[in-house]
Amino acid sequence: MRWKKTPEEKQAIADMKAADKALNDNSDRERKAGIRDETPEYQRLNRAANEAAAKVSWWRGGTKRGN
Repeated sequence: MRWKKTPEEKQAIADMKAADKALNDNSDRERKAGIRDETPEYQRLNRAANEAAAKVSWWRGGTKRGN
């Protein structure tokens, strides 16, 4: 078992964190604006966050299972 992250894993984690931040920032803005429904922008950012999480092991906070 290897414990060190590869450069690719580090980049995938950084991408996931950036996607999550963009989604959360957008959600905060929309909530403050009184928007309660899922907007196309929210859906786009949510899809991007899910795609980024799929590239990161669940041990590292993503949703990828296995190798």
